Amino acid sequence: MCIFDRGCDRPYYTRPMATGLPDLVDCARLAEDVAVLERVYELGSLPRLADVLAEPRGVARASFAFSKTPSGGAGARVAVSAEPQLVCQRCMQGFAFPVSGDSEVEFARDDESSATDSGREPFRADGGLVSLRDLAEEELLLALPLAPACGAPHGCGRAPGLAAEAEPSEESNGMRRPFSALKDLLKKT
Repeated sequence: MCIFDRGCDRPYYTRPMATGLPDLVDCARLAEDVAVLERVYELGSLPRLADVLAEPRGVARASFAFSKTPSGGAGARVAVSAEPQLVCQRCMQGFAFPVSGDSEVEFARDDESSATDSGREPFRADGGLVSLRDLAEEELLLALPLAPACGAPHGCGRAPGLAAEAEPSEESNGMRRPFSALKDLLKKT
């Protein structure tokens, strides 16, 4: 007598287990089921984010709440949060920048027009399938600042020239003169 998984001389064969949760999902089916999915992505694994990051460490948490739109199509509320290490555009040093964003999207098929009157952002679904990773990456990119800075201009401290400008001169009477440094440059030429 052979007992399952014990005491048998013959090898035990089984199909390999799935490597993880699926990335491509059927947005119409999930909207019908009013499903809510949550995913966690390594920031270093998001290719369009690589140019912005100082270091590819940390994670992005994403939530996808699928539902039907008023027009009858599939849509979702996408919310992301992360704390990426960005490059300060003043001192060119890395700093942690907590960011979160959410938006409402409406999925448009290849053959449909991407213009919607629902006030939701259109997102293209290839053959009714959408990549959750691409959707989360898009939302994260929209939430990031265009020119990240690690603090107030006088608080950066490592940026060249900011220490000299930190104290306003007496002759300016509190008036800010953004092009005063150009006068010195013109004298040198």
